[in-house]
Amino acid sequence: MQTLLLADTNRHTTRLGFGCSRTMGAMGRRESLRLLEFAYDAGIRHFDVAPMYGYGEAEGCLGEFLQRHHDVTVATKYGIPPARNSNLLRVARQVAGPLLQNLPALKDRAAKLANAAATHRQVRPAFTAVEARASLERSLAALRTDRIDLWLLHEVTASDLQDESLLRFLEGQVARGTIGAFGIGSEAEKIPALLAHRPAYCRVLQQEWSVLSKPVPPSNAFRIHHRTLTEDFRTLHAALLTNAAIRQRWSEAVNTDLTDANQLARLMLKAALVMNPASIILFSSKRAEHVRANVETAENPALDAPSRMFYQIVQAEAGQLLPSAK
Repeated sequence: MQTLLLADTNRHTTRLGFGCSRTMGAMGRRESLRLLEFAYDAGIRHFDVAPMYGYGEAEGCLGEFLQRHHDVTVATKYGIPPARNSNLLRVARQVAGPLLQNLPALKDRAAKLANAAATHRQVRPAFTAVEARASLERSLAALRTDRIDLWLLHEVTASDLQDESLLRFLEGQVARGTIGAFGIGSEAEKIPALLAHRPAYCRVLQQEWSVLSKPVPPSNAFRIHHRTLTEDFRTLHAALLTNAAIRQRWSEAVNTDLTDANQLARLMLKAALVMNPASIILFSSKRAEHVRANVETAENPALDAPSRMFYQIVQAEAGQLLPSAK
C-alpha cells in the first residue's frame, strides 16, 4: 500500500488509515480486536482514536492491539471526554448485546440510541495546559505506550485557544518525544479561522472531505481527511437513484454503473486519495468485507483516472443534482 511520511514524526505510515470511532461502540472487545487485526493484516498501518470513542473504551482496546504491533502509527485527541454516563452505557451494552446479536435492525437502532445518549450533555473542555497534561497522561496509560505519533485538539475553535501555555506544553511534549506532532482535528468550516488566528497549532489538520468538497487550499499543514463516505455518500447515492438522466450521464463518463452503491463508494474513496495526494484518508467500518474492499480500492491504480473524472463531474454538476451543493 502507498505510504508517506507522517507530518514531522520521522515515521512512515499508510495513506489509508483506520478510524476507531466504532471500536467498542457497536461491537464488543473481542469483535473490536478482531477487526483491528483484520485491518492490520490487510496492510493498514495508521489508526485514529479518541478518548470519547467507544464509550471511553476505544483507546484501551487499541492499546491492547498495540502490544502486538509496534510498526503502526497512532493518532489520538484531546478535547472531548467520554460521556458522563458511559459506564452505564457499557453495562447496558453488555447485558443487551447477546439479545440483539441476531436482530440486525434492532441492534442498529439500539446503537444509534446509545450514541445519542453518549454525546448528550458532554462537557466542553477548557483548552489549557493543565487539562491537556491530564488528558495526555490518561491516553498514554490507556494506549499502554510512552509515545503518541499525533495528538490533535478535538473540535477546537480559534476562540478556544486563549491559554498560551498550552502551545508551550505541546511544543515541550514534542521536544521530549512524548508526542511526535500535534495539530487540529475539527470541522472544515472552523479551519480557516484557526489558520488565520492560531497558525502555530495548525501543523496537522484533520477535517472532513468528500467529492462534494472543494479542493483544499494550500498550506504548510500535514492533512488528514475523514467522512469521505458516510453522510455525503448516502446523500449522493439517493439523489442519483432519483435522477435517471444525470445518473446515466455520469455513469457513462466514468464507465461505472452508479446505481451500484459499492461502485459509487469505490469512486468516492479513490477520489479522496487521488485529489489529496499528500494526505491520509481515514475510514471507519465494523465489517471486515468493507475493510478489504477499501484496501483493494486504495491499491488499484486503474481507478485513478475514473475517480478524478468523477470528482470533476461532481464539482461541475452537483448543483443540478443537490440544490444544497450550489
